[in-house]
Amino acid sequence: MSLYGMMRTGVSGMSAQANRLSTVADNIANSSTTGYKRSSTEFSSMVVPGTAGSYNSGGVTTSVRTSISVSGVLQYTTSITDLAVKGDGFFVVQDSGGQPFLTRAGSFVPDGSGRLVNAAGFQLMGYSYANGEPVVTANGFDGLEPVVIPQNELVATPSTSGVLTTNLPKDAEAVAAANLPSANGDGGAPVTYTAKTSLVAYDNAGTRMLVDVYYTKTGDNTWEVTMYNRADAAPNTSFPYTSDPLATETLTFDPTTNKLDAGSATSIDIPIPDGQTVTLDLSATSQLAADFSVSNAEVDGNPPNSIESLEISTDGIIYAQYGDGSFRPLYRIPLADVPSPDRLQVLSGNVFSQSNDSGGVRLGFPGEGSSGEVISGALESSNVDIAEELTSMIEAQRSYTANSKVFQTGSDLMDLLVNLKR
Repeated sequence: MSLYGMMRTGVSGMSAQANRLSTVADNIANSSTTGYKRSSTEFSSMVVPGTAGSYNSGGVTTSVRTSISVSGVLQYTTSITDLAVKGDGFFVVQDSGGQPFLTRAGSFVPDGSGRLVNAAGFQLMGYSYANGEPVVTANGFDGLEPVVIPQNELVATPSTSGVLTTNLPKDAEAVAAANLPSANGDGGAPVTYTAKTSLVAYDNAGTRMLVDVYYTKTGDNTWEVTMYNRADAAPNTSFPYTSDPLATETLTFDPTTNKLDAGSATSIDIPIPDGQTVTLDLSATSQLAADFSVSNAEVDGNPPNSIESLEISTDGIIYAQYGDGSFRPLYRIPLADVPSPDRLQVLSGNVFSQSNDSGGVRLGFPGEGSSGEVISGALESSNVDIAEELTSMIEAQRSYTANSKVFQTGSDLMDLLVNLKR
């Protein structure tokens, strides 16, 4: 037996227990930190080869593991922008230099520029609806941008799509071509139509515009749909309008089903002055033996309004509610994951980054596949159990003391061995 080896083993034991105490200290200190993941010290033996009649003491070595995949308890708050992940996945955030990281710490609040920033100063990332429905980039962070909530800013949304569902009276009389609304009273001929309704749409500046919609039967199972700008109508009347129709389309019906037949138009494109082209869905129009009626009339867009409140759904969509009560999606928050979350690299600020052992980062929208859900108005608490940590601290303290006794005994024996010569 080597006295030096005995002392070295005692030192390795004290060092290992010191590492354990360090993780316990960190865990206790962060027991109230939002989204914190506890660390633990794992021990493994070190063996030094010996002979049949002699044993050489080895020692112990440690490795630190972080329980990143273990969720903490959700604590509910009154803030809409406090976010938690229920299930698997991480929020994607970035630092001031634009470097992306992963985190479960979702205590986000708007900063002076409207960016959602958590307690450690990291900015929440998401996909914007500014260019249409967002699509996730599965294997990278491309397309993500900081989530910015407009503050004290008026926003107008031009109309681009809508739905108009009506029933047209099957027994209505046909109108001569010279008297159709699309003729606009040219040549002094009176304008005749079967039914009329109106729709509200908005241009690029959010200006409210009324669109007059005329339905006119032109023959058996055939109808003309004509759209005019109400602002161009003659005073106190409809016709003549001072401009041509915004759009005209022909609908044809199957006489058996009294629904639009296969060759009929099912929508109409309405160019809004100083605005976008509104695609109006007419596919559910029917022709039945009943009076003219409108069962559905919807056109998107809204006038200038400021954001009154936010709503964040479980699928990660951030909606803004405006002063007129309308909702508009602003961003969609993705969730990131890796094959081995516990192998992620732990960094300051409660964030993680990809490592060789964790595998590559994969992104997806909440609720899709194995991704969890986003819970608004909640925070994930630390997964530290104080009672367990105090128990570990006492165990480490006793083990440290015992190892120090081993070292002290080895030292005493070494002194005795040295003094034998004297």
